[in-house]
Amino acid sequence: MNELDSIVAAAHEAFARAGTPADLENAKAQFTGKSGRITELMKGMGALSVEDKKTRGAAINAAKQAIEAALGARRQALADAELEAQLQAEALDVSLPGRLREPGGLHPVSLTLERIEQIFASMGFDVADGPEVESDWHSFTSLNNPPNHPARSMQDTFYVDLQGDDGIPYNLRPHTSPMQVRYAHQHIKKHAGKATMPEIRVIAPGRTYRVDSDATHSPMFHQCEGLWLGENVSFKDLKVVFTDFCRTFFESDDLALRFRPSFFPFTEPSAEIDIQFQSGPLAGRWLEVAGSGQVHPTVVRNMGLDPERYIGFAFGMGPDRLTMLRYGVNDLRLFFEGDVRFLKQFR
Repeated sequence: MNELDSIVAAAHEAFARAGTPADLENAKAQFTGKSGRITELMKGMGALSVEDKKTRGAAINAAKQAIEAALGARRQALADAELEAQLQAEALDVSLPGRLREPGGLHPVSLTLERIEQIFASMGFDVADGPEVESDWHSFTSLNNPPNHPARSMQDTFYVDLQGDDGIPYNLRPHTSPMQVRYAHQHIKKHAGKATMPEIRVIAPGRTYRVDSDATHSPMFHQCEGLWLGENVSFKDLKVVFTDFCRTFFESDDLALRFRPSFFPFTEPSAEIDIQFQSGPLAGRWLEVAGSGQVHPTVVRNMGLDPERYIGFAFGMGPDRLTMLRYGVNDLRLFFEGDVRFLKQFR
């Protein structure tokens, strides 16, 4: 074995002993570095003749290429070993299912509100929306509920740091009833100058607020107000409309309604509406679902209409309670806690 063969063999052995990329680079420097054995041989060629330089140079280049080939092979081997170790340490179980983004869905109360709007729209009712921060006049006084009236204590609400022209703070509306007066004013303005004014048929669903919180009450809840005013609207129409609504909403003709005398300042006479299912888990129980009554003459007058000519009924129901009955939920607070495990059942 000549000198160059010996150097190449020594390089193979040194590279094989290198266990890390750093060790390999140190071994490389012994052979092809600035002071390496191949480099030193190249430097000694200056004293050779022209013919010897050609022969010697070709042999040294062949040895250098063999060393670089061995170096490249060892680099690849070390890289492959490092990758294999990493894969072993970070093993992936490709048999597990992927993590998919689950589709979203509407909140159960939103589903109920949509259903209510669709049912009443099919009966010719408009859907109105209005402000949640209301004046005292719209929330109470216009609805025959003047200051210091005892009925106000039943609708205790939240007040904001903003006063109206009457000096009374604005409030977070305790019901959607203010939309009765607001919508009537818009309706009258829209049809001003016409020989006859179309009947007012409207529902007003939305958020409302009262200082109340337990399993069946929330400080923020939803309400849907309904109003039908005309020259010949009676309690009979109320019974027909609400019975048809309940049977459509619950998808059952197997339920009964009853009207219990009650008191509301904005209607006279007034009645609570109860329903009774004839079958299922709630069979036989009377469940309160709404308040109703003939619109009070004072309220009709505050709408800008003549109570001697225009008559009608109003009702107010809680979509949250209807949602509880429809889906068998026994605690209202579940709707507003944001627990995805609960909410995704309604997707």
